[in-house]
Amino acid sequence: MTDTPATVLVVDDDAMVREALTQTLDLADLRTIAAGSFIEAKDHISPAFAGIVLSDIRMPGRDGFHLLDHAQKVDPEMPVVLLTGEGDIPMAVEAMARGAFDFLEKPCAPDDLLPVLHRALQTRALVLENRRLKAQLETGDPAARMLHGTSQHAEDLRARVRAVARTRAEVLVTGPAGAGVPKVAEVIHLMSPHATGPFVKRPAATLDAVTLDSALADATSGSLFLDEVAALPDPAQYALLEHMEQGTGARIIAGSTADLATEVARGALNAELYYRLDVMPVRIPSLAERPEDIPVLFRHYVAQAAEQAGLAAPEISPDQIAALMARDWPGNTRSLMSAAMRFVLGMPEDMQDSAELGLAEQMARVERSLLVAALSRQNGRASEAAKTLKLPRKTFYDKLARYGIRPEDYRQG
Repeated sequence: MTDTPATVLVVDDDAMVREALTQTLDLADLRTIAAGSFIEAKDHISPAFAGIVLSDIRMPGRDGFHLLDHAQKVDPEMPVVLLTGEGDIPMAVEAMARGAFDFLEKPCAPDDLLPVLHRALQTRALVLENRRLKAQLETGDPAARMLHGTSQHAEDLRARVRAVARTRAEVLVTGPAGAGVPKVAEVIHLMSPHATGPFVKRPAATLDAVTLDSALADATSGSLFLDEVAALPDPAQYALLEHMEQGTGARIIAGSTADLATEVARGALNAELYYRLDVMPVRIPSLAERPEDIPVLFRHYVAQAAEQAGLAAPEISPDQIAALMARDWPGNTRSLMSAAMRFVLGMPEDMQDSAELGLAEQMARVERSLLVAALSRQNGRASEAAKTLKLPRKTFYDKLARYGIRPEDYRQG
């Protein structure tokens, strides 16, 4: 998930008021940038600014309205919260009409101020996340258009797909059930030298030596994707290996949600075929390894489902996102896609179930998923994972013990 921005640009010409506001925000774990005038503040405002503006209205020279107008020109989706000590209702109406996110009266108690700022920061987070997703979709690169996510795992997957696609070698795509193995295989085809040829998909279990020959012929000058390759019958496995050794007119992309090393050990998959395919492996991470991608993926699936159903996409609240992140998602992106469709159709029972767990259990699930994701990113190196989460090592190990998480389970060779 994209982190919620936590920076507030505080603008007030009164140094004492400015200091009091920044102290209040510091105590609430919000970062602050203090400015005493429009001139000091304006250079911090840009479309990339991952924060919001909190400004007094009445300042000498260019006032808060001028700052609001400037922010609107630079970025119409920049939340600006305005403050005044005048209690002027017409001024409040004008502020909202001109695009202010909210309007508060000074002196403003923390219990009144902080909820408004948190809402503004959450709004900013959604805006920035949607922009990143849109930019990703507009690159024209199939990996960017079809493989979504902003986490390091997602970036690594796209980079691996791009690197493998450029070659003409056989590819093995693996991942947990529901992670989208066929989709990744198709992206590899679309980014390969074979992209202008056909992309032929066949369930491996349905093929014998004759139908394998037919599938290879259909995929000439393109790619043949064999789904769940471990289920390929023995005669077809030997035939495929022979085709690969002699050269085919199609690129072979094999996919599996099974542990193929285990399949080889129990004799279900020819060892020579496995090692030949495993030269160019692509592994798809589970959602449990990249929980920060859940909001991005869910919003994409909701938009997709709404378009397919001919409905307006419903608003997704921060509480609903938190409920999604509290779930384990053993069915991975396929389950998340189904949940998005139910949400669009007004049947979000999965999210409701998570919401009914209670705050403590929801937070525990989210915390556990973030610990697992950090360990996975650092290949099971607990000290490095603790650093990325900015946790003392003892605290990190205490949390691992609480959730029964073992770092060695996340080491990949």
